[in-house]
Parts: sequence; structure tokens; C-alpha cells
Amino acid sequence: MQNSINEKRKKFWDLHKDGCFILPNPWDVGSAKILEQLGFKALATTSSGYAWSCGKADGRLTREETLEHLRYMVQATNLPINADFENGFSDTNNGVIESVRLAIETGVAGISIEDSTGSREKPLLNIPDAIDRIRAARIAIDQSGTNTMLIGRAENFFVGVPDLEDTIHRLKAYSDAGADCLYAPGIKTREQIAAVVAAISPKPVNVLIGWDSDLTVTELADLGVRRISVGGALARTAWDSFIKAASALAEAGNFDAFNNLVPGDNLNNRFK
Repeated sequence: MQNSINEKRKKFWDLHKDGCFILPNPWDVGSAKILEQLGFKALATTSSGYAWSCGKADGRLTREETLEHLRYMVQATNLPINADFENGFSDTNNGVIESVRLAIETGVAGISIEDSTGSREKPLLNIPDAIDRIRAARIAIDQSGTNTMLIGRAENFFVGVPDLEDTIHRLKAYSDAGADCLYAPGIKTREQIAAVVAAISPKPVNVLIGWDSDLTVTELADLGVRRISVGGALARTAWDSFIKAASALAEAGNFDAFNNLVPGDNLNNRFK
């Protein structure tokens, strides 16, 4: 039986109360269904993974394309969905309120808002402007009367500004502005993660593991991390295999990459 939107949102909040859970990032309905079958308790969209599947670079999707994708993903699985909603798809606070309201209407259980600008010259919003963006998202959620979770993201390490002090300052400000969960993609070391968790406590912290890392789920849990996402890493895994197989066809003329693949019947049975 399909869970209602309210049930999904409640389950999502319950996952954040204690312990540590993995929040993997499917990029389409098929990958979402497989992850649900594997026993994961919640999923998060990935702007990069979906953009690549559309033949676009990350950050090039429109608000309308993203909302359509969110609706599709929410309807495809019985699990709560956290929306990678980039920076809110507007340059104004009122526009962010409208965008978040539309995202809530898709049925997502959580919405992440980041402070990146997309500009190489100035990759991060000024802190007051970033705070206003979180406040605008908070207003939209409160006006909706739903228990949709708001995640505030400090993109410092992700956009080439690896300043831990500024990252923590931003996360604390976003927490004060109404974010329910905090996220600094790109922090990697145990020391960085522990510092962020200590600064944000008791609110939950999301950590991204999307590149080489010797950390385990148990170690991240011991550091106080509440949830772990992988961003576009699963999508990159699929693309890596596809590119290598296609390159072998084009360059070497062999089919070795097709050896030992998951059988088609296996996939058909998974998608019945």
C-alpha cells in the first residue's frame, strides 16, 4: 500500500531523531525503485544526476524541469524524497517562497537550499542574502502547514572556498534562520566533520560521500553524523560503466565490457 505524503514526511522526520542513515541519490525512477528494493529508508534527488540524464550540465535545469522530476520521483516510490532544490530557482526572496511552495506541492519530504551562485568569480552568496533565502524557504514551509523538512547547505568546500570557519558560521546562521538539518558538501576529514557536528548540535548534519573516502557508515555515525548522501556518485558510477563499454566498442571493437552483466530477466523481475 502506498504511503500518503504526510506519512512519508513523518517517516522522514523520524529517521532524523537519532542514529545515522544512508540517503542515496537516484537520478531516475528505475534507480529509485532499485534503491527501495535494497532496503533504504529514504531517498534524495540529485540535480547533477538528473541533469546528466537529460544531456545537460549540473545547474542547467529549469525550475519547471526540476519540479516535474520531483513529482515523478515522489510518485515512483513509497519512500520519502528529499529534493535537491539548488538555490531556490530565483534571485528574489519572494521568488524563493514561490519556488519552495511549488516544490512542497510535489509531495517531497525535505527541501535543500544552497548558498552557491553559479558564478566562478563569486561562487557564494553574501551571508545576509543567503540567510534571507533560508528564511524565505522557511516562510513557504510554514505557510504550507506541512512538516516538510528544510535543509540549509553551505557550499564552501563544494565551490572551491574551503574555509571551515566560514562554513560553520554559515551553517549556524542557517540553523538560526529556520533550517531543520544542515549540510556542508565537500567536507571530508574526520576533524572537519566532527567540528561541524559539534557546532550544529543538536540539529542533524548531513555528510556527502561522493569521492574517495576511507570513512565507513559506522565511523560517520560515531562522529555524530545523522544522515549520509552520495550526490551524483551513483549516477557517475553508471555513466562510468557506460562510457567504458561504449569506448571499447568504438576504439577496440570488442564486447568485453558486456561480460558478467546483470541479466535482463533480473531487471525485468525487479520492475514488475
